[in-house]
Amino acid sequence: MNLINRDISWLGFNERVLQEATDETVPLVERMRFLGIYSNNMDEFFRVRVANIRRLTAFKNQKIDGFNGTAEELYKEIRLIVLKQQEKFKLAYEQIVQEFAQHQVRVINEKQLSEQQLVYLKDYFLKELQHDIFPLILEKKHEFPKLRDYAIYLAIKLEDIKGKIRYSLIQVPSDRGRFVTVPNETSKDVILIDDIIRLQLNEIFYIFNPVKADAYTFKFTRDAELDLDDDLTTTFIQKIEKSIKQRKKGIPVRFVYDSKMPKDLLDFLLNSLNLKFGLNTIPGGRYHNFKDFISFPDFGNPDFLFEKQPPTAHPKIQYTKSIIKVIQKEDILLHFPYQRFDHIIDLLREAAIDPKVSSIKINIYRVAKNSDIMKALLAAVFNGKEVTVVMELQARFDEENNLYWSNRLKEFGARVIYGFPGLKVHSKLLQIVRNSNQKEEHITYIGTGNFNEKTSLIYSDIAFLTSDREIALEVRRVFKLIENNFDNGTYKHLLISPFNTRRKLFSLIDREIMHVKKGKEGYIRMKLNNLTDKKTIEKLYAASSAGVKIHLIIRGICCLKPRIKGLSENIEVISIVDRYLEHARFFIFSNNGKPQYFLSSADLMERNLDHRIEVGIFIQSQKLQAELDLIFDFQWRGSVKARLISSDSKTRYRKRNIPPFHAQLELYNHYRTM
Repeated sequence: MNLINRDISWLGFNERVLQEATDETVPLVERMRFLGIYSNNMDEFFRVRVANIRRLTAFKNQKIDGFNGTAEELYKEIRLIVLKQQEKFKLAYEQIVQEFAQHQVRVINEKQLSEQQLVYLKDYFLKELQHDIFPLILEKKHEFPKLRDYAIYLAIKLEDIKGKIRYSLIQVPSDRGRFVTVPNETSKDVILIDDIIRLQLNEIFYIFNPVKADAYTFKFTRDAELDLDDDLTTTFIQKIEKSIKQRKKGIPVRFVYDSKMPKDLLDFLLNSLNLKFGLNTIPGGRYHNFKDFISFPDFGNPDFLFEKQPPTAHPKIQYTKSIIKVIQKEDILLHFPYQRFDHIIDLLREAAIDPKVSSIKINIYRVAKNSDIMKALLAAVFNGKEVTVVMELQARFDEENNLYWSNRLKEFGARVIYGFPGLKVHSKLLQIVRNSNQKEEHITYIGTGNFNEKTSLIYSDIAFLTSDREIALEVRRVFKLIENNFDNGTYKHLLISPFNTRRKLFSLIDREIMHVKKGKEGYIRMKLNNLTDKKTIEKLYAASSAGVKIHLIIRGICCLKPRIKGLSENIEVISIVDRYLEHARFFIFSNNGKPQYFLSSADLMERNLDHRIEVGIFIQSQKLQAELDLIFDFQWRGSVKARLISSDSKTRYRKRNIPPFHAQLELYNHYRTM
C-alpha cells in the first residue's frame, strides 16, 4: 500500500517547526523559542516513538508500515534525518545569535567577558548559584549515578599538576532559568548558566588543584512507556504511580553530546551507561536542552516578539452577565486562542454559584498545573453541586499532574472516575444540569482541545456549546458509558469512538463517491493534526480515484501520499505551522450541495478511532456551519505559513500566484472585528 512512514512524516513536521526558526519574518526571540519547541518535540519523539522502534528491533521480520526495511533500518534512517536536521538547527542558532548582535544583544560565553563582567559573574555564582551545584566524582569503583530525563549535565574532565585525570558530573540547575543577563554599557549581554559554571570550574574543584578543567554538555533520554502490570492486588492509581517511578529508570534511547568531548571522557560515559557508540549516540553542539530557550529573555523589546494578539470576547457573550442564558438562546462556537477561553472558566464559575445547577460532569485529559478549571470545580463541590470528573491518568507526561488534581477533587468531595477499562478517555466533554420550574435543563460543551487555560493561548481549538436536549441526552449516555461501562447504545448527533466514528466516517466518504459516480458534486474537506489510519487512507484513495475532490489541512503526521496519478491525484494536502499550534479537528462533506459538518476530539489514527473514547458532534446550525467554512477557507487560502505535503515527504513552502495571505493573522483580524 502507498504510505509514508509515520515516524519519517513526523520528522518532516518537526522540520517545519525548525523552518520557523530560520524565517527572517519571525521576530528573533520567537525564532529562539521555535528552536526550543523543536528540541522539546524531539525529546518526546525519542522517549516515545524511537523507544518503540527500538523495542521492535528484537523482532527481525517485523513489518514496518510505509518503510521498506526492518525496524533497525528505520532506526538508522531516523538517525540520519536527525543528524541532518541537527546541522540545520546549529546554523539556525548561529544565524539568530548573529542577528541579535546587530541589535546590540550578545549571547556570550565565558571566554567573551570583560574584567567587570568576570567580577559580576563570580559574585553572582557565589551568591545565587554555588549552593545549587553538587559535583559528583566519577570513579569506576563507585556506582554511576542515576541520570534524569530532561536534565542537562556537564561532564567534567580535570587534570592536576601530576597529570592525573579525573572525571566529574554536574547537573545544571533547572529551577532558576537557563539565562543570566550581564551588565554592559554598550550592549545587552546574556550568558547561559552552563558557561557560568564553566567559568568557575577551578573554584568548584579547588581541592584537586586542577591545571586544566573542561566541561562538555550531554543529555540523556529514556524510554517513557508506562508499564502497567497485571497485578490484581494493586489499584490502578498505584500502578500509575509505580510506572511513573519506573519510567525514570527506563532503557536509554538517546545520548546527545558535545561533539568536542574528548574520546576518553565519551567512552567512560558510554560504558557507564551501558551504551555503545552508534545508533544511540548523537553528536551535537556546545549546548543541549534547547527546550529551555522557549524562555529566552526578550529584553523588554517588543520588536523581538510577535505583536500581541489578546483573545477577543465572543460577541454574544461580551456584554452579558449570564453565559448560561446566552447558550440557552442559541448554539455557540468558540475558536481559541482567537477568542477567550476565559468564557469557559466564567461558565463554570457561574454554574458553581447558580442555585438551580444540580450537577456538573467533565472529562479531563490535560489541565494546567495551577488550573482555574479545577478551582471552579472545587468551588462547585463546596457550594453543594454534584461534581463528577472523568480523569484520564494515562495522559502521557501529565500523569503526575492529573494524580495531584484527582486527589484534590476527592478530598473536597467530588466523584472522580478513572476512565474506561482498556481505553483512554480523550473526549472533551462538559455538561451542566439545571433544575428550573420542575424541568431539567442542560448546558453541553463538546470540544477539540483540553480544558487547559495555559495551552488555550497557544493551541488553536474549537468548542461547541449548546442547550439542545437531544444532544444533552446523548452526551449523558456517554458519561454513563464511561461511569458504568454500560452498552454504548445508538447516537444520532454524536460520533463516538471506538463504537461508531469509523463506520459513520466511512459512510460519509462512500456517499461522496456515490454522488460523483452519478455525475453530482462531491468534495471532502478535513482539518486534522494527524492522518495515519490505513483503512481511512484506503477510503480516501478510493474517493480520489472516483473523482471526489479532497482538501486536507494536516498539521503533523500524514501517511497518505497525495497527488499520485491513478491513486490520489484529486487529493491535495497542506500543513500550517505558525505562532499558534493548529489543533482543531473538523470535517466537511459536500453531500450534493447540502453539506454536513462535524467536529471531533479524534484524529484519524487507529488509536483514536479504535482504542480511545472520542466524541464528535454534527453541527446543524447554518450560522455555525458558515463559521467552520470560513475557518477552513482562510486556512486553505494560506500562502505565508502553509507547506505542501508531498508524496516524497519533503517540506516545501506552498507557492501560489496570489498575493500573500497569512491565515492565522487574517483569522485574528476577523474575530477582532466581529
